[in-house]
Amino acid sequence: MPLTRFATDAFGVVTIALVVLLILLGFLCIVYSCYFRSRIRHQDFVQLSYFSGPWVIRITFILFAIWWGLGEIIRLSFLSRALNLKWQETVCKCYIVSNMGFAEPCFFLTLVFLLRAPLQKIETGIMSQKWNGKTVGYVLLYCLPVFVLQLFVILIGPQIDKNKSAARRLPRYFTSAAATSLMTRESDVTVCTYPLLSTIILGLFAFILSAYLFWLGRRILKLVINKGLQKRVYTLIFSVSSFLPLRVIFLGITVLSKPEHLLFEVFAFLAFLALLLCAGICMCMLVYYPVADSLALGNLQELEARRRISDDRNESISLIANQSHLEDHTEDNVGSSLGRNSDASAKRGSISFRTLARDGTSSGTYVELSLFSPSRHATPPGSPPHLGWPMRSTQVLEP
Repeated sequence: MPLTRFATDAFGVVTIALVVLLILLGFLCIVYSCYFRSRIRHQDFVQLSYFSGPWVIRITFILFAIWWGLGEIIRLSFLSRALNLKWQETVCKCYIVSNMGFAEPCFFLTLVFLLRAPLQKIETGIMSQKWNGKTVGYVLLYCLPVFVLQLFVILIGPQIDKNKSAARRLPRYFTSAAATSLMTRESDVTVCTYPLLSTIILGLFAFILSAYLFWLGRRILKLVINKGLQKRVYTLIFSVSSFLPLRVIFLGITVLSKPEHLLFEVFAFLAFLALLLCAGICMCMLVYYPVADSLALGNLQELEARRRISDDRNESISLIANQSHLEDHTEDNVGSSLGRNSDASAKRGSISFRTLARDGTSSGTYVELSLFSPSRHATPPGSPPHLGWPMRSTQVLEP
């Protein structure tokens, strides 16, 4: 079925809408991470500083996903119609090198380093001030071979193939990043294609990455005792090990259809959708949920601290009120109930607490409690008991 302008525009609009949603999710995660970082620094949540350690790598991880999404928008043919065919072909070559050679490998390499972070030592891991910078350097270094290979396929591959004889030349879809398509009742438009050699390089990268993630996931699951975290690890590994190979398969199938056919655009869109879902799930599992859990833990600690302060304040107010109440009634109550021995008891720190009935009226009952230990001699009748003894209550008639 030939590709029409309406179908191209429809796929383009849906692609732009989905990329915008991914970018909004990315900015939300960035703001959330920065907010969490500011709370750690300004409210002295030292216990949670470990969870905010990789905040730079988390933001870098999101920026790679946004870079990839913008590249998917740039490759759309209905946006490049204002350019001439030569510039459209240049845009397609830059898209292959930028997305398949840089953004996608860096995105998944950053994901691997975020997963490896809990397995490293605290001194040399995410608590180290140089960890974020070193990790960015390692990501770029490990991405360099894929980038160079994709650059070789796009720039040098076609030139080498031209110098060969016609019998030894590879089919054009092995190295071509663009193809001219004549749509119905439209002028020529350059459609970005996916060179088969570039797809093979990405497939080798996906195979190595998936194998390493399975091994890394087993190590992480041995350390995780929370079922919720186990589900997140399983979801993360499953999404990467399934969606990334699916993308490679769909990109490989595109060579079976001509760029001017609808089937080519369908497979290209499915490949885009597979990686979009993978990126969204990874951002939620590696950025949003960890930050949300840490903020919830910080709020619990803050509420607990406020509760303790409130309890201490209530106890202080209650003690002051009881002491003032004691001073008001000491002379009358002590004179009528304890007599002369009350003076000695008061010197030893006896305090009386009035108990109230359920209806709020005073029952006239006082509970005596000795705050300081009495002398070694036997206590006279009516004096407070020794420290640690059961409290006793005496009925006192109010004047």
